[in-house]
Amino acid sequence: MRGSWYKSVSSVFGLRPRIRGLLFFIVGVVALVTILAPLTSNSYDSSSSSTLVPNIYSNYRRIKEQAAVDYLDLRSLSLGASLKEFPFCGKERESYVPCYNITGNLLAGLQEGEELDRHCEFEREKERCVVRPPRDYKIPLRWPLGRDIIWSGNVKITKDQFLSSGTVTTRLMLLEENQITFHSEDGLVFDGVKDYARQIAEMIGLGSDTEFAQAGVRTVLDIGCGFGSFGAHLVSLKLMPICIAEYEATGSQVQLALERGLPAMIGNFFSKQLPYPALSFDMVHCAQCGTTWDIKDAMLLLEVDRVLKPGGYFVLTSPTNKAQGNLPDTKKTSISTRVNELSKKICWSLTAQQDETFLWQKTSDSSCYSSRSQASIPLCKDGDSVPYYHPLVPCISGTTSKRWISIQNRSAVAGTTSAGLEIHGKSALKNYWSLLTPLIFSDHPKRPGDEDPLPPFNMIRNVMDMHARFGNLNAALLDEGKSAWVMNVVPVNARNTLPIILDRGFAGVLHDWCEPFPTYPRTYDMLHANELLTHLSSERCSLMDLFLEMDRILRPEGWVVLSDKVGVIEMARALAARVRWEARVIDLQDGSDQRLLVCQKPFIKK
Repeated sequence: MRGSWYKSVSSVFGLRPRIRGLLFFIVGVVALVTILAPLTSNSYDSSSSSTLVPNIYSNYRRIKEQAAVDYLDLRSLSLGASLKEFPFCGKERESYVPCYNITGNLLAGLQEGEELDRHCEFEREKERCVVRPPRDYKIPLRWPLGRDIIWSGNVKITKDQFLSSGTVTTRLMLLEENQITFHSEDGLVFDGVKDYARQIAEMIGLGSDTEFAQAGVRTVLDIGCGFGSFGAHLVSLKLMPICIAEYEATGSQVQLALERGLPAMIGNFFSKQLPYPALSFDMVHCAQCGTTWDIKDAMLLLEVDRVLKPGGYFVLTSPTNKAQGNLPDTKKTSISTRVNELSKKICWSLTAQQDETFLWQKTSDSSCYSSRSQASIPLCKDGDSVPYYHPLVPCISGTTSKRWISIQNRSAVAGTTSAGLEIHGKSALKNYWSLLTPLIFSDHPKRPGDEDPLPPFNMIRNVMDMHARFGNLNAALLDEGKSAWVMNVVPVNARNTLPIILDRGFAGVLHDWCEPFPTYPRTYDMLHANELLTHLSSERCSLMDLFLEMDRILRPEGWVVLSDKVGVIEMARALAARVRWEARVIDLQDGSDQRLLVCQKPFIKK
């Protein structure tokens, strides 16, 4: 008699009995052959495994190895056997971020900035283990107090690194015993963040920074965001900033921003495009972000142009705008001057300049490109390809897009109507929202022994929707007035709804869940996924590796909510036990085969 697991999985995939039996037989044979046959591939030499040179696996080999391990474990599940818990990783993995091995990238011959990019193809096969928090890790303070005070033991920055980080940083932060206190009034530039934001608003032609939304500015890509000071102020204005900064082994900007409850992710564009579609952001901001904009034939600036919406703004602030170097005065050229020369070739106009801050506006008239006097930069032949870490392109993107609409004319944005969003899943979310609200999103979240906090304090701040579709979980949180933000992730092989999510003013990114997510450990309070596991079953991804990755990026005491078919949920519950999550299955009582798996990650102290 077939086991219950077999029946559940069969119901998910909907195969006929004979085909199902043949499929399982073939998978079993392939798995056993993979395990028992000698490994003759030349892509790996055991004699060199101790060297630092990265090991490059072919996709075929990695799929075989994952399929073999997963088959045996899932076979154990079908026979009713309990699987062992994954062991704990060593101390060296406490702040481990996969795909960012700069030393290994250099040894592989990457240079000129490419060594700083994300390279999952060079990732060594590592032992499957659970990443543990540092010994002095503490649960972050609730929002909004946690925005301004964080535990220094939760991030990789030492007191010596803090003291040597310069006067700008010391004005921004105050290190006191085991806490780092951020002063939002000070530190980013000159007269403080509020004055700086007001200065940018005036350069646009506004009376105050509270009028950004009236000028069409709702989403801001903050490149090299420091410690999130500017982003924290934009959040207070109800705007959506997303910080991106390159991977840093210590003192990470992205890690600090996320610890403060601000939207951030690891990202740079030295050689590859950012995982956002064209025409994604209303403003791109760079304050002392360290980017040399005129290298590589201006392709870095072209990438900013690609993600910037028509009529959007590029803000550059840096004291290095002054002429530099030992060259004669006639040959000295500031960064802003070089950017301004390049901007004319891509239909940007220098709108204003105040002190060391320059503001350019991208044209909203696509006919500008055909009338350029310096047409040395061609237009891209835009297709339907998904911009998932593709190489930078030496051309101007997005000019033929149906989304080419000025940010100042937001009402004309083409997209899915609210009625359409209701049809495409928002109503389904409401079916189980009432179950989650008292459990996770209570107005009075409380830990055992704690006193009741007062609203709007909330244990849930950083939320990731791993299969966001149209961003309906994000919309539900806003409708309920929750003080959380959502990183809406659209899988690369799913329908690309990210343009709609970004046009709604939400944060979002493309990602391949067969790979790790570009963030530091312990950076999200909640992970949500609706039918992601069913989707990934056709992508040959290892669900066990996925659960370990989810555990890596989830904070202790964080929540996981999975919605899927009953067979997949039962399998997921077994995998949740392997990473030590407390899990329970909830029947929605709506007559469907959908179930919720609600899990909480325990805080396991050393």
